[in-house]
Amino acid sequence: MHSDEFKANAVALAAQPGMSMAAVAMSLGINANLLRRWVRDAEIQPRRTEPIDVPKALPGATPSPAVSGFVPVQLPAPAEAPAPAGDIRMEVRRGAVHVVVTWPAALASECGGWLRDLLR
Repeated sequence: MHSDEFKANAVALAAQPGMSMAAVAMSLGINANLLRRWVRDAEIQPRRTEPIDVPKALPGATPSPAVSGFVPVQLPAPAEAPAPAGDIRMEVRRGAVHVVVTWPAALASECGGWLRDLLR
């Protein structure tokens, strides 16, 4: 059985912006479903405007200010596309027949199918 003060503190922690209910529950040693029930029973929204002290039991967890609207994100520059591969060159000999085939490397799977059919 948990005290009302413990429940209220757990609910307040879970209501902080950016806080994960699962992380709060784990740090307090309780089941996440139990914490969800306490939050529901307290009839609060998952976001609160006033900050509370976050215990040191939540490593790396700091309440973030409520964010509304667009948040710019810096993305890394896309990697350069690899240079197109050259051609596939094959020499096929069957008896007296000698065939040299050049195939675009970008269509390698089609080349494989063609070669499979040829060698049947």
